[in-house]
Amino acid sequence: MRNIIVGTAGHIDHGKTSLVRALTGIDADRLAEEKRRGITIDLGFAHLQVGKDLRLGFVDVPGHEKFVRNMLAGAAGIDVVLFVVAADESIKPQTREHFDICRMLGVRAGVVAITRADLVDPELVDLVRLEVEEFVAGSFLESAPKIGVSSVTGAGLPELLSALEAASRNVVAKPSAGRFRLPVDRAFTMRGFGSVVTGTTISGTLRREAQVELYPTGRVLRVRGLQVYGEASDVARAGERTAVNLADIEPGDIERGMVLSEPGVFRAVSAFDGQMDLLPTAKPLKNGAPVHLHMGSAAVEAEVRLLEKAPTLEAGGRAWVRIILRQPLLVLPGDRFIVRMFSPVVTIGGGEVMDISGFRYRNGEGVAPRMTALAAATPAQLVELLVAEREYGLDKASLIALTGVSDISPGAKLEVAGDWYLDTERASGLRARLTEAVKEFHKANSLLPGVPRQDLKGRVMQAAAQDVFDYLLSSAKDLVPEGEVVRLKTHRLALKQDEEKARAAIVGAFEAAGLSTPAVPEVLRTTGLDAVRAKSLLQLLLREGQLVKITDDLVLHATALAGLRNTLSAKRGERFGVSEFKEWTGVSRKYAIPLLEYLDRERITRREGDARIITA
Repeated sequence: MRNIIVGTAGHIDHGKTSLVRALTGIDADRLAEEKRRGITIDLGFAHLQVGKDLRLGFVDVPGHEKFVRNMLAGAAGIDVVLFVVAADESIKPQTREHFDICRMLGVRAGVVAITRADLVDPELVDLVRLEVEEFVAGSFLESAPKIGVSSVTGAGLPELLSALEAASRNVVAKPSAGRFRLPVDRAFTMRGFGSVVTGTTISGTLRREAQVELYPTGRVLRVRGLQVYGEASDVARAGERTAVNLADIEPGDIERGMVLSEPGVFRAVSAFDGQMDLLPTAKPLKNGAPVHLHMGSAAVEAEVRLLEKAPTLEAGGRAWVRIILRQPLLVLPGDRFIVRMFSPVVTIGGGEVMDISGFRYRNGEGVAPRMTALAAATPAQLVELLVAEREYGLDKASLIALTGVSDISPGAKLEVAGDWYLDTERASGLRARLTEAVKEFHKANSLLPGVPRQDLKGRVMQAAAQDVFDYLLSSAKDLVPEGEVVRLKTHRLALKQDEEKARAAIVGAFEAAGLSTPAVPEVLRTTGLDAVRAKSLLQLLLREGQLVKITDDLVLHATALAGLRNTLSAKRGERFGVSEFKEWTGVSRKYAIPLLEYLDRERITRREGDARIITA
C-alpha cells in the first residue's frame, strides 16, 4: 500500500475543510469552536482510499494568521500540497505565507484547487487561474494542474481527485525501511485506553507492544495499541496517520513537537547547522537574531548565527547558519525548518538541516567548503565525511544518531574496526605513526623485544577506542604484536661485544650460585654496563628462561630450579616443614619462604597448615 500525505494550504475561509469533506466524506473540523466559528483552528485529518494500492491521508491546516503555528505542525509531514485559492477572492495574505512555507519545507508536488467556482462566472475562474499561474511561476507548482471546483455542486471534483492521484503516484514515498520517527501533533486521553498521541509516521515502522522513546524527555514507553486512519492495527508504517496508545504516561507529560522513536538510537540536540534562505519580502536578519523556529510539529525559540560571520543576512539571501535552540529537539540531517520573526510574527525564511555533530570551526577555517560538501552528500557520503573528520573514527551508534542512516556499508573510503568506522587515509597515517613509534622504541631499547602494547597506545593514540588500536596493530604490515608487546617484523636482538660479555657474566654468576642466589644489584654492577643496559640484559635472560624470577630480590638459574625439582620429586608425597626444606636446600629462611611460595604456585608442593606435601 502506498501511503501519501496530502496537506491543504491557503487563506482562511477559502474552503479547504469543505473541499476535504467533499473529497473524502469526512469532516476534518473536530473542535466545537471550529464548528461554531466556521474556521479551522487546529489540525484536522481525513483519508481516502484510491484504488487498491493508494491511500491519501489529508491534513487540513488552519488558514488564519493566528493559527499558522498549527498549520506548520501539520505541513511538515506532507508529500503533496492541495493548494486552495478561492475564486471570489483570489490570492490573499495567508495564501502567500502558506505558499512560502510549502516551498521552504521542500514540498515538490501539488495541485491547485480554485474553490467556490459556483459563486462566480467562469470568466472569473479563468482570471484567477491566470493570477495563480503568475504567482507560482518558477516554483514546484508551476506545472501543477489548476482546477476550478465547487464543494457544493461537486463540479471539478473528479478532475481534482484524478490530479491528486497522479501527483501522489509520482512523489517519493516516505521510507518504511528507515528508523521509526513520529512527530507528535496531538496528545489526549481516551476513556478506557489512557494516553494517546497522534502524528504522521515520517519514517520506519512501529508495532503494537513495542517500546518507544519520547524525545527529548528520554522516557521509554510501551505501545499498548495502534490505530491507522482510525482503524486498529498491529503495525504503523511510514506515510500513515497514526494514533499511538501509550502506557505509563499522562497526556500532560506529552507536548506537541515531541517525537516518538526507537529507544536509545538518537540524541536530542540543542543546536544544528544548516542552509537557510531568507524570503525576499523579509527584512535583513542580524547575526544572532532571536526567532521562532518550526520543525516537524515542534515550535521553539531559537537564535540564528551566521557561520561565515557576516553581520546580516540580506532579504532574498542564502547563508550557512547555526541554529541555537532554547530547548532540545530530535533533529536529523535532511529535516526542514521554518523561521518566523518575533514581532511581527510572520514567516521570514527556512531551510534544511545539514549537520548535528556540533563541529567546531577554527578561526579562519572556511565554512562553505565543508557545508557545501554536506549539502551535496548522499547518506553514504555523509557517513564518510563525518568519519573522515575524526582522527580515530566514529562508532556505529554515533553514526546512526548523527545521520539517521541505518545501513552503514564500508566503501573504499572506510575501514571497519569492530563497531568503529575509520577513514582509510587516516587509518594509513595512524599505522605509519605506530610503526615509527616502534622503530624509535627499538633504537632506544635495543635489548627489549618490543614496546608494551598499552605504552604504545598511550604514545600514539591515547584517546582512541581499544578496538581501533587493536585493529590498526593487526593490520599494520610491518608490526608484530606478541602477547603484551609489539615489535617490528625485522627486529632481531643483536648484542654488542660488551653486552655479550656482560650477559655471559650474569649467567655464570647465577649458575655458579645455585640456590644460594647472589644479590641481583650486585651481579648487575659487576657487568661494567650502565644500569639501564644491565637491567635490560637481565630482562632478556628472564624472557629466554635462562633465569627465573622468584621475587624482585630472588632470581635463580634455570638449572638450579631443575635440580631442586629433581630433589623434591624423589621425595614425592612426603610431608615437610620450613626447617626440613632449609636442610635439603641450604637456603636461609629469607629465601626459603618465597621459594616455597613459588613451588606452591607451580604446584610442585601443596601447603596444608604449617606443613607442605610434595605433589610432583
